[in-house]
Amino acid sequence: MPNQSRPKVKKSRALGIALTPKAVKYFEARPYPPGEHGRGRKQNSDYKVRLLEKQRLRAQYDISERQMARAYDRAKKAEGKTGEALVVELERRLDALVLRSGIARTVYQSRQMVVHGHIEVNGKKVDKPSFRVRPNDVVTVRERSRAKHPFQVAMAGGYAGEGETPRYLQVNLQALAFRLDRDPNRKEIPVICDEQLVVEYYAR
Repeated sequence: MPNQSRPKVKKSRALGIALTPKAVKYFEARPYPPGEHGRGRKQNSDYKVRLLEKQRLRAQYDISERQMARAYDRAKKAEGKTGEALVVELERRLDALVLRSGIARTVYQSRQMVVHGHIEVNGKKVDKPSFRVRPNDVVTVRERSRAKHPFQVAMAGGYAGEGETPRYLQVNLQALAFRLDRDPNRKEIPVICDEQLVVEYYAR
């Protein structure tokens, strides 16, 4: 499974980004890599810089290396800049959009919601987090799942405060539903990444 067992706080500090809301306060207090040599000066090769950027992007979507490489291959065939196309490709994943909508608090929780069969796309159950949502697709929480605690919290707006809803989504939290209006724009996607370095990593 792509989901790593490594503690999210340590992983956040190693990558230089907060991967969960809980990690934010720890990361602010210790904004350097974990371990006794975390504060030391390190020599960074070009390869290491590109590798770290690729790992940062992977971690923000909680995907495997294989899934990342496949997304890159699809992005290469798209029009425009490959790096921007790659981030848009990842953002169209069902688990990513469940997170952005405010139905889940973290990408780990949104993945679990999808895998456990709580999510429908256009009225049909979808349990693959990697499912690519298309413009005008409507995503909802299944009727039988709505009484569960996480969805009650989401309905009350409990996760919506973690970030602004992107403009490419129309969200109705009271109905536990959202629609992808159009393909996302790279500038609108709340992901911390220099995607050109990721492209350079795969093009080496």
